[in-house]
Amino acid sequence: MIKTATRFTILTFLLLGILGFSQEKKKFSSIPNILQQINPGNKVDSWVLVYNSYGKGEEIKISGKVNYTPQFSGFNLFPSEDSFYYIAYSEGGKVNYITDIEGLKKFIDRIDNAQEAAVMLAAEGYMVDEEFKDLAGNYHEDKSNYYLDLGKLTSKECPYQKTHYTVTVNKSTGTVGNVKDNGTYIELYNKKCTNNPRLLKIEKKEEPKKDEPKKTPKRK
Repeated sequence: MIKTATRFTILTFLLLGILGFSQEKKKFSSIPNILQQINPGNKVDSWVLVYNSYGKGEEIKISGKVNYTPQFSGFNLFPSEDSFYYIAYSEGGKVNYITDIEGLKKFIDRIDNAQEAAVMLAAEGYMVDEEFKDLAGNYHEDKSNYYLDLGKLTSKECPYQKTHYTVTVNKSTGTVGNVKDNGTYIELYNKKCTNNPRLLKIEKKEEPKKDEPKKTPKRK
């Protein structure tokens, strides 16, 4: 009886340990490292991933040799005006280029890891926010799904804002099973925002009273 109880206790702790491990959140290290984890779904002869910053290209992943022409536009997983990525790949003796997220999505085709899941979701407007990884730049997984905490730009108007979501992606099919809205984590106003709360308070303070009589100077 004691041996049975002991075995049951050990089994319980083992199960709890496995569940705890599966729920452990891991932060995405960086955008370049995420892109370095992708692999083409279809067989290509060779390919190269290039990072372009301020007009200067850097090959950050190379698989074989590709004689390609530098590109002047590309894709990004995080909004940036000064940098972008593109892929040049050789297939059947012809060199092709991927310069947008939709093309990148087709290139990956099948999700093999959490990094590829994040790339696929970038096509739907989600992003790994490198400045707020605790909220919008991490993931955990179990046997069936990836659970990604990602950000999304939900307003470019006043106020500019970002919202973070937990997106469930099925490992077998790559489909999104559930999207949980975790709320806004950035809300920024500027001086041009007519709905800026601080600006409205200042305007109310400076507004003169209409019914107040004008004071006339006293004669000495």
